[in-house]
Amino acid sequence: MINFGRNAMNEDEKEVPIHEETVSSENVDALRQELDEAKAKAQEYLDGWQRGQADFANFKKRLELDKLDAIKYANADLMLKILPVLDDFERAAEHIPSQMVSDPWVGGVSGISRKLETILEALGLSCIKAQGEMFDPCVHEAICSVSGPDGQVIRELEKGYKLNERILRPSKVMVGNGEND
Repeated sequence: MINFGRNAMNEDEKEVPIHEETVSSENVDALRQELDEAKAKAQEYLDGWQRGQADFANFKKRLELDKLDAIKYANADLMLKILPVLDDFERAAEHIPSQMVSDPWVGGVSGISRKLETILEALGLSCIKAQGEMFDPCVHEAICSVSGPDGQVIRELEKGYKLNERILRPSKVMVGNGEND
């Protein structure tokens, strides 16, 4: 006879006996202590994981800033090599004989110089103001001291330049020593 009722069992199922244990207050206290320790350890792991996540996020931000900085200053070495050419153009322009000032060839060379300056400025290059300023060792390099107002740049011997906000080459200057002529 086949029994389809509630008491029917599959052959795979076995009856599991239920054992009642006496739970003492010592067991409950021990279990609570274990639970508290497990919670504390879980919190410690969570805190460590959160710190790791924050460190990783900061690392990614720093890496991105370093990447942008590298792109921003990638041309610095090339510009340092071009600056002497720019200096030569300026020295040549200062010494053009008066009878050649209106010569078209001189105008063409001056145009090349201006074009080079414009390109470098578009890439972030700018001149450091020196003449008449107070000496600043962060942007000026004192070559010698001469009579004049103390600490003031009397003469600029070589222009200084910044690339974006970073000093590429300091201005070489003569600084006043406080003595009058």
